[in-house]
Amino acid sequence: MQTVLITGGTGMVGQSLTNYLIERGYEVIVLTRSEKRSSRLHLSYAVWNIEKQYIDPIALKKADIIVHLAGESVATKRWTKQRKEAILQSRVQSGALLVKALKENEHKVKTVISASAIGWYGPDNEQSLKEGFTEIDPVDASFLGDTCKQWEESVYPIKALGIRMVTLRIGIVLNKRGGALLEFIKPARLGVAAILGNGKQIVSWIHQQDLNGIIEFAIQNPAINGVFNAVAPEPIDNQSLTLQIAAKYHSWYFKVYVPEWALKILLGEMSIEVLKSAKVSSHKLQKAQFSFQFPSISAALDNLL
Repeated sequence: MQTVLITGGTGMVGQSLTNYLIERGYEVIVLTRSEKRSSRLHLSYAVWNIEKQYIDPIALKKADIIVHLAGESVATKRWTKQRKEAILQSRVQSGALLVKALKENEHKVKTVISASAIGWYGPDNEQSLKEGFTEIDPVDASFLGDTCKQWEESVYPIKALGIRMVTLRIGIVLNKRGGALLEFIKPARLGVAAILGNGKQIVSWIHQQDLNGIIEFAIQNPAINGVFNAVAPEPIDNQSLTLQIAAKYHSWYFKVYVPEWALKILLGEMSIEVLKSAKVSSHKLQKAQFSFQFPSISAALDNLL
């Protein structure tokens, strides 16, 4: 039985992944800021402190795989200067801590799977609209682009330790317990399809179960190395996504366009990302023989809603 050490395991994605891995026979250790006990079989907790650059060495010694998901939420608060710094440093400092811990402590870790995001990519261009952004495309000169770059670079030194590194640039995660999908559902339940801007912007998404599957796929396949886009094969525009979700709740609904200026007032700088079109390719993952459970948005919404 393999033991997986998870950072960010108490968040939406981390909780789902924990359940998924335990169901498939893994031992899971979740790193938390304070001591916590588990009454569940095959699940335990261990302490880490990013500010003090500390990880429980016993937990590290038990781990075969590390899945690094930690980082302050990008979407829950306005991007003030302080908030942007917290978003960046939570990722960079936690990555630095993993590097330090693996250098200085006895361990048997063979694989590290680290989250990144499709915020790496800029707005669509003529080429990306045809084929989608690929893993070799350059980083965008934006706050999220720079954050993703520093996030990924923070864990790069792990490769020099002889440990297999997999970086997942994750799309918009669809999870019925929270995140972006919940924001779409709120107006849909009231019979409103709230389309953002002109609704033409491409959304590159991933079903939570497929993201879990991609992580296990990376764990189980030693040939998987480097950066992969963790997105579904069929991106969709905002208007189509919004209308399909609304139709799940009502046979009729009011179609409302939320203008760009209103989003800029409501969200501030974050509105740039909400309105950005980014068609991201899953071709590399598919070429590696990963099979999606939910390749289309209709299949994903049938399952989730």
